[in-house]
Amino acid sequence: MTQQSVATSDKLDAAVLKVAGVVVLGAIMSILDVTVVSVALPKFQSEFDASYARVAWTMTAYTLALATVIPLSGWAADRFGTKRLYMVALTLFTIGSGLCATADTIGELIGYRVLQGLGGGMLMPLGMTIMTRAAGPHRIGRLMAVLGIPMLLGPIGGPILGGWLIDTASWHWIFLINLPIGVVALIYAQMALPKDAPEPSESFDFVGMLMLSPGLALFLYGVSSLPEAGTFAATKVWAPMLVGGALVVAFVLYSFKPRHPLLDLRLFRNRSLTIASLTLFVFIIAFMGAGLLFPSYFLQVRGETTLTAGLLMAPQGIGAMITMPIAGMLADRVPIGRTVPFALALIVVGFFSFTQVDPQTSYLMLEGSLFVMGLGMGGTMMPIMTSALRTLSANDVARGSTLVNILQQIGGSVGAAVMSVILTNELNGSRPIPGLVDESGKPITEAGLAIASQQRPELLQQMPVDPSIIERGLDFAAKSFASTFWVAFALVVLTFVPAALLPRRRPPARLDDAQGEQVKAPVVIH
Repeated sequence: MTQQSVATSDKLDAAVLKVAGVVVLGAIMSILDVTVVSVALPKFQSEFDASYARVAWTMTAYTLALATVIPLSGWAADRFGTKRLYMVALTLFTIGSGLCATADTIGELIGYRVLQGLGGGMLMPLGMTIMTRAAGPHRIGRLMAVLGIPMLLGPIGGPILGGWLIDTASWHWIFLINLPIGVVALIYAQMALPKDAPEPSESFDFVGMLMLSPGLALFLYGVSSLPEAGTFAATKVWAPMLVGGALVVAFVLYSFKPRHPLLDLRLFRNRSLTIASLTLFVFIIAFMGAGLLFPSYFLQVRGETTLTAGLLMAPQGIGAMITMPIAGMLADRVPIGRTVPFALALIVVGFFSFTQVDPQTSYLMLEGSLFVMGLGMGGTMMPIMTSALRTLSANDVARGSTLVNILQQIGGSVGAAVMSVILTNELNGSRPIPGLVDESGKPITEAGLAIASQQRPELLQQMPVDPSIIERGLDFAAKSFASTFWVAFALVVLTFVPAALLPRRRPPARLDDAQGEQVKAPVVIH
């Protein structure tokens, strides 16, 4: 395709659609994997006899791996070629999926999820680069519409698919299902993607990567160890937190020195980017962290099947699917300082219901709340990122989108770790049942037995207890979820502070400052 034909046609022709098919397949694998696993956490708890804070690391480790490879993907694509690297990413993701299905311990599963995340983290940014090069930057809106299909359907279909696979087969199949898709995607990529043309690339900040990723992992590991240790004075809590925190601080100080740092923190001199990033970061910690707990409430307190829990999560995805295209159109016409606060208000209204949950809370109210939260979510995330990038020069867009994207993944990791720790700590306060201990000799609590009996009713035959104990345990579990949701609710309300500083007038766009230079594709949030 000549540059002239690209410039004169806005239509996505057959050649571009063929390339888009490869990218959509990769996107489906990557996005579905995050949402599918969200409903499996309680299953991992019972399967591996681990706390919620421990199994949440299957999500935390994955998102930390995503954050690690997002900046690496741009450098490696120039150095080795997009087609070759995309196929490597597909291979890593597929192999990681197969290994996850073979895990015998929660530690093995977490390790294999890291491998999966290293591949999955490259699929979306590489896919956007491939599609932009194939179709041209002027058709980026149409390309986003194509990629928007898995982005919109993932939050709806993922929990349902995961629930169905767990209920009808086993938890292993939420990973095994990626194997045939991965093989098809690899063959399709080999046939459809254009031949590589690697170019000289700028240096990569390996020193920064070796400080940031281990630093975050160590810090969050220390936080996650708190419920088990019971005190900050425990070595396994304060030591990793101290070392991890020191590495993160060292990274921040170091990142202003290299010419091409892992994260270009100098971009925070741009006020719009700073405010948008802060708003998004606080929102992600609250909403994504608590979002993992919604299906767990349905499973552990209400005793629903995994499939039913997935179906009950669908209204949230449907709400986001309705408002996301509308928010995209408004972002080009109305300053986000006038729209995002209303979207956040919807989230706050919907979220409040979950701070009041008990074992008999009306499903009609909860489903309506999830739908309202979905409406708000669809009007929040993409408009904030779009506004931030619009104020950057063309040369800064790729670095700015990488920065915001990594902050999003870090926020998701922090949210998953912190909310799971709060919930685990709350549940640990349940009253022990006299005379009952588990295989390791630890006392079994009322909430612990009540939650376990919801998924395995036969336990009540093996451990006959007074029904009032189970009722009391479920009530305590529900209050533990409600307390955790209160923390997330407070963080969402706190998001209004930076959101109030978002631009209420349209700032001048600077994406055309470097005319004649190729604009790199922005990374897509997922």
